[in-house]
Amino acid sequence: MLYDLNIAWSPATPQDRLLQALAMASSLGYATVALNHTVELPFPANPTSPFPSLPGVDDSSASASRTKLPHVLHRATLPLADPAASNYRLPALAAVYDILAIRPLTDKAFQNACLTLDIPIISLDLTTHFNFHFRPKPCMAAVSRGVRFEICYAQLLSADSRGRANFIGNVTNLFRATRGRGFIISSEAKTTLGLRGPSDIVNLLSVWGLASERGLEGFRSIPRSVVVNEGMKRNGFRGVIDVVQVATKTASGGVSGDGPESAQNSDVNSAAKPVKNQKRKKGEDGNGQPPSKRQAKKMKLAARSAASK
Repeated sequence: MLYDLNIAWSPATPQDRLLQALAMASSLGYATVALNHTVELPFPANPTSPFPSLPGVDDSSASASRTKLPHVLHRATLPLADPAASNYRLPALAAVYDILAIRPLTDKAFQNACLTLDIPIISLDLTTHFNFHFRPKPCMAAVSRGVRFEICYAQLLSADSRGRANFIGNVTNLFRATRGRGFIISSEAKTTLGLRGPSDIVNLLSVWGLASERGLEGFRSIPRSVVVNEGMKRNGFRGVIDVVQVATKTASGGVSGDGPESAQNSDVNSAAKPVKNQKRKKGEDGNGQPPSKRQAKKMKLAARSAASK
């Protein structure tokens, strides 16, 4: 299953153009996409979702057109220059959107996003020239915390020559700082022409140092983990998410099923089975060890007393 967690959207995007982009993403093999809304500061204390209802996605009656469109998620990207400006607003955004991402603009904001912020994605405009370096220590700390760096290939397609040079330099520096781990590959496509197949992007990134296996993980397992973890945060409570399987009693009174109850029941039954008595060797006690001198003397005295009777 392929994921594209960044298809650019704004309130000015026409609905027909958005449906074309979703249909194109589905034809390229993407099963789940996320519409990305860039939130500008300051935003209201109680934000609401600005995304419109799409026919074939939110309408259950349109089954014919629904099969042509992927599953759509809602995402918010927050540009952050001052790391202390909007930390207290992140829970309010998390309650409205399915996925949150931070786009740091300064060195302090990048350090804060890597080390302390509870966000799943760090998205960067790689066509710009940053006044700081991607150092391995904060980048690896972010990867170990489960934060993912996002590479948006549509930035390269729409940039000029200077922007493309910045994109290549920033990408190679990120690959070096993270050792090629923890990347999500998205499009950030504003039109249908900005979408590409995953094989083309994986081959392109392999030229700049990202292994093909890591590139495929950026389309599959890594974005899937982000979607699943964010869903667990919103639907779970203290680690309890859902009941996956309930064991049922059989006619014999046992417990059937592949859950932990059945495994525990099998352990109890196996422990209750009688163990056959092993034959003891001559001259050994019940533990299988040879008797001591005192025990041997007592055995001889008991045998003599029995013989005299």
